[in-house]
Formats: sequence, structure tokens, C-alpha cells
Amino acid sequence: MRLRNKPWAEDFINAHPEIVIPNPEEQKGKWNSVFNNENPLHIEVGTGKGQFITGMAKQNPDINYIGIELYDSVIVSALENALEAQPLPNLRLLKVNGADLAKYFQKNDVHRVYLNFSDPWPKIRHAKRRLTHEGFLKLYESILVDNAEVHFKTDNRGLFEYSLTSMSAYGMLLTYVSLDLHANMPEDNIMTEYEERFSAKGQPIYRLEARFLSNK
Repeated sequence: MRLRNKPWAEDFINAHPEIVIPNPEEQKGKWNSVFNNENPLHIEVGTGKGQFITGMAKQNPDINYIGIELYDSVIVSALENALEAQPLPNLRLLKVNGADLAKYFQKNDVHRVYLNFSDPWPKIRHAKRRLTHEGFLKLYESILVDNAEVHFKTDNRGLFEYSLTSMSAYGMLLTYVSLDLHANMPEDNIMTEYEERFSAKGQPIYRLEARFLSNK
């Protein structure tokens, strides 16, 4: 994805610390104090323009949500979505690298991880960069409560097949698998921007839910 330069983005992001949390490493183990409640916390790694995470926060006011995105030119759109949806007290954003989650969360901080339309990194030598690679699964497990789930959506069949194999090999339990999500659209499905675009072209959307097993 080619990123369009937005020279104003950094200042706009810095002007809204109530949504894009500055110095998030200081909140490690204390995220309930950020939201002022004890509700479960779900995170989306690679939140893009924020349509999914904002929709989930609207739909589930008793769950706290954090969208994670690295690039100013992308997260600024997620911030705009969040501001448009205000008041939305259960939504925050982090401008950090998803590979560094352990800097910002500790074991039992997070109750679910969402991965939506991640970069497929199709070349074999780049497999470790895939967000469903064993290394990332280990990272998610290190911040999640026991027996938590990862929910994953993609339009890339190769990445989906890889993810099924990777999660199974890691010892996760596949609790839901769909090779065409929109054929029987769940009523509570929140679409991402990419999902809308790909499904409009007739491309199938693949989805899975997989649970970490504490006694694996």
C-alpha cells in the first residue's frame, strides 16, 4: 500500500492525546485506569483507517478497544473516524509498531486480538513478518488472558491457508472457519474498508477464530 504524505497529520494526532495515547508504555498493566473501568480489552493490530475498531466500539459499549497503527498518514484517518463517532469512551488508538506489543501490554492485559486484512508478505523469506507467524502468536499469547482468541479476516487465500496451518501447529484450537464470510453474513460483522472494497468486487472474504489453550 502506497502511503500518501500528510504533513499536517503529526500535529493533528498530537492535538488529541485523549484518543491517541502518548507514551503508551507508561500504561502497561494499567489500561483499566485509562478507560476508568474493569471491562475486557480487545485490540486490533493494524487498524488502518479505523472503520472496524470504531464500529466495534459503537456496537459493544461494555468492551474497551484499542486500535494499533504505525503510520501517521494512516492512523490520522482512524482518529478522524473516532472523533466523528464521539462520544465513544471505550476507544483509544496507539501509534506504535505491532511487533512491539510487549512494550505496552503485559500478561492478562488483553482479552482478544483482531487481525484484519494484514499484509500477506507472500515471499517465503518474509514469512516471519506475517501477523499469524509463530513469533507473533507467541507475542499475542504473552499479553492475553488464558484461553483468549485471535480473530482474523483476509481476502488472501494463501495467507489464510498459511494462518490455518500456523495456528494449528502452534497448538491453537480453531473454533470458527469460513471460506466465504459474506455468503452467510453474521449480523454482528463489522466490515473494514478493505472488506467493503474486496467484497464489492465479488472476492470471497476468509475468516477464522482461533483460541489459545492454556493446557496445550
